[in-house]
Parts: sequence; structure tokens; C-alpha cells
Amino acid sequence: METPHPLTCRSEDRSANPGPVGKRITTALVKKWKCTLKMLLTSAGVRNPSIQTALVGLLGKPTAECNALAISTASHGHPMAGPPRAWEFYSGRPTETPMVELGWKSVGVLELTALPSLGKDRWLPWVEQADVLLVNGGDTLFLAYWMRQSGLDELLPTLDIVWVGLSAGSMVMTPRIGQDFVIWTPPGGGDDALGFVDFSIFPHLDHPMLPSNTLANAEKWAAGLGNPAYAIDDETAFKVVDGEIEVISEGNWKQLTP
Repeated sequence: METPHPLTCRSEDRSANPGPVGKRITTALVKKWKCTLKMLLTSAGVRNPSIQTALVGLLGKPTAECNALAISTASHGHPMAGPPRAWEFYSGRPTETPMVELGWKSVGVLELTALPSLGKDRWLPWVEQADVLLVNGGDTLFLAYWMRQSGLDELLPTLDIVWVGLSAGSMVMTPRIGQDFVIWTPPGGGDDALGFVDFSIFPHLDHPMLPSNTLANAEKWAAGLGNPAYAIDDETAFKVVDGEIEVISEGNWKQLTP
């Protein structure tokens, strides 16, 4: 498979697509702790009314009443991203991947590579006062590495906050990303992400600019994982609350492995 776009898969089988209502699937979070973290794992941001409705439901109030922190650390680890993609994300310029530009009460930048040098007593209050973390795409393993280095991965389960991921920002919460998506190699090697959920995600399915993101390639990718996996297009997302996932879609998606 060709190297995926940093935002990273549309299923041709629309019979699997439940439309805006969504399909609920019961699963268990891999992390064995009491976790208040709510997640909206998207392929390309909050692109349609169904995903927007799911987001507001997770927040429990309109975006105009919520404080957001934007994370674009993953941009730095991907050769197709870098500073221009980070700036576009923070400025709300990529209208095809809506995240920062959703009418938040406030938006701040949380750069994970800076956190270890600051000390938790400095940055912890910033995260505790936020309602939502908006996490950009880029390199998944680079993002996972800095979440571990900063300690954010261990902090998340204790917070009453919503995690909204975009591509790599969603894939980082899965157990594995598969070798097809490995670009930046962490010190220990491997393709392990954080495992907050027990399924892997193949995003940007059938994207016109990503010829390798086909359903056939997604199926080959899933066969080597050893855990549940889904392929989703840019109009699809996962809503995760208390170990239960719901597919929110106005596009195409497919469950690749049980």
C-alpha cells in the first residue's frame, strides 16, 4: 500500500451503512480502569450534521459554551504534514476537516512535545479546565510517543473531557495501526498505539486523493492485525462512551473483522 495521507480510508458496500441514525456496537475498552473519557473518533473532522450532533451530545452543551485545546503534535512526525499542516489546523483553514472552526468559546494550543520540560503542575490545569481536546492528523506513532512522554495518556482516564480525533488523532486511541501506516518509528519499534479502544481504524476510505485507500487494501491491512477493525470514509466517525461504540455516518464504512 502507498503511504497514506497524514489525515489518513468509503466503503463500496453501502448496505453496511446505517446512515445518520448510527449503529451501536457493544465492546470493551482495552484499558482496565474506570474511564470518564468520551471520544469522537473521526476520519476527517466534524464534516456533517450527524457527527456535529454526536459531538454536542458528548459535550452536553453547545460548542459556543466550551473551551477547547487543539493538539497538532502528530503533524511534526509526518513527511506530508509539518508546520504548514499544523498552522492550517490551528487557524481553521482546512474547511474539509472542520475541528477548530466549530464556534468554540475559546481555543488554545497544547503542544505535547513541550509538556515534559514544563512539568505537570504547569500544564495540568490547562487540560483540567478544557471541555474538549481537538487532535489533528499526521503521524500516529509520533503522537502516541509524545502522549506517553508527557504523561497525557495516563491522565486522560481521570478527566471529564471529550477527545475529538482526526485521522491519526483517532488512530492513536486504538491498539495497533498496522505496518501499512508506520512511517515514524518509535524507539521500541512496533505499531502499537494507546489502546483506549479495542478496534483499529482504516480512515479516508476511497478518498479521491488517496488511490491506495481502497476497500481491498483495507481488508488486507485488517487481516494482519489480530483485533477488530473498521474502514471508514470521511463522513463517518465513532462515538465512544463507557465502552460502547456507535458508528455515526452519512457516508460509507465497513466492519472488516469481528
